[in-house]
Amino acid sequence: MWIQVDGKSFIIDTGPDFRQQMLRAHVREVDAAIFTHQHKDHTAGLDDIRAFNHRQQIDIPLYGRQEVLDQIKIEFAYAFSEHRYPGVPHFELHAIENKPFDIEGVTFIPIEVMHYKLRVYGYRVGDFTYITDTSYISDDEQEKIKGSKVLVLDTLQKEPHLSHLTLSQSLALIEKLNIPKAYLTHMSHRLGKHADIENELPAHVRLAYDWLVVEL
Repeated sequence: MWIQVDGKSFIIDTGPDFRQQMLRAHVREVDAAIFTHQHKDHTAGLDDIRAFNHRQQIDIPLYGRQEVLDQIKIEFAYAFSEHRYPGVPHFELHAIENKPFDIEGVTFIPIEVMHYKLRVYGYRVGDFTYITDTSYISDDEQEKIKGSKVLVLDTLQKEPHLSHLTLSQSLALIEKLNIPKAYLTHMSHRLGKHADIENELPAHVRLAYDWLVVEL
């Protein structure tokens, strides 16, 4: 996901289609990439950040829990070797904890959620909150979401799932937190057809989709 704040450009996660996403959105600069967790569907496209290395002539800062950065160093070991091959991506690693941090003057508030037994960070930036891959959010972490004008929230399917919220669970949380506008993401084909599910949703909740742009 690409977000722009106060003229700064940030990426949250680099999925397998990261390159196509950046080309489609005409993203020309990346000030930092921030990771929710280390699963491959959220990191696999990281190699393609090398284009921004070349264009901006900087090491791209990466932010994530230490466990996430350690996994990235394993999966992209060639980018961290002592004698790197010319053209490999260059990174600047920043380990974060469950407390606010600033990048280029923009404050990110981590929201710790559980993806079964794995800790995952959602992020709040101003009035926008993004949470993917979760099956449980504690009351304390829910407090960080309150007051958001827009929430993007994990919703895999209707049936109970080990590591993801269901449609009913997501809708209940949106109502509990009194979120004025919400988008559901990380949907499985088992959720149902887009048009059918949209007809079941309250007016302030929509399904997210490719090319979606939200302005605050």
